[in-house]
Amino acid sequence: MNERIAFANFHPVSLFFYFAAVLIFTMFTQNPVLLLISLFGASLFAAVTSTRAQIFADLKFYVPVFIVISLTNPIFSHGGATPLFFMNDNPVTLEAVLCGIDIAVMIVSVMLVCKAFSKVMESDKLLCLFGKAAPKLAAVLSMSLRFIPLFKRKFAQIKEAQTALGYFKSGSLSESLMSNARVFSALVTWALENGADTADSLSARGYDAGTRKSFSLFRFKKQDAVLLILTLALSAAVLPGFAGGSLDFDFYPYITVPGTDGLSLISYSAFGVLSLIPFIFEVKEALHWKYLRSKI
Repeated sequence: MNERIAFANFHPVSLFFYFAAVLIFTMFTQNPVLLLISLFGASLFAAVTSTRAQIFADLKFYVPVFIVISLTNPIFSHGGATPLFFMNDNPVTLEAVLCGIDIAVMIVSVMLVCKAFSKVMESDKLLCLFGKAAPKLAAVLSMSLRFIPLFKRKFAQIKEAQTALGYFKSGSLSESLMSNARVFSALVTWALENGADTADSLSARGYDAGTRKSFSLFRFKKQDAVLLILTLALSAAVLPGFAGGSLDFDFYPYITVPGTDGLSLISYSAFGVLSLIPFIFEVKEALHWKYLRSKI
């Protein structure tokens, strides 16, 4: 369990339903208000659960991704009724630019939510969720999450060994690309061999032999029930906005105005609280810990 993140102390069932709700609402809407709320909540949680170096590293990744996605849409999509200028006789419209920004916000938001999910939902929690119903799926998911840090460490080890052998000394771009390709080839070979060894090990231990019993240290507590009920209640408050069309938003041919009626405001408020739950809980636990330490 990730002890550094207080939100990770919730039961896997409550965490799964929470992240599923946030991801579904984020992925299946074009409404910029909802997307900005999702991006804001995910960014705050990432900020309070990351070191300063990790924050800067994330910015160096997410900002270029955001810019590239924003610029890609107006290049390939020429719909819209408000041309800004022409590129190769094709109009670049205001609607296409804003739609590209909207898509970028959605993608970055989903990536941040998925990163938060990977921080709090570790392999033992996935086994707790799917171990009984789908043990093979649980094993695949658990191994996939485990392989990500292993790949990073192995890549660094292979690159360090290649550097010691005299590679990566040339400053030319072609030599750097060839050296990195050599490292990547070695990494893929290691990954295939490691995967085969893991599969043989699981088979030798009888993982696929008959019905299996699963063991879990997780117990469903009062705070887990509170999170689950809060997630379901807030999701239920957001759904009428989708069902009633109050949250519908279009960019083509004209940009529509986000809904400001009572149903829309209720949906915005409910989704705002839902998105901020991890950040609020982290701040609350940090303040509580600081208070306890002050009593020592």
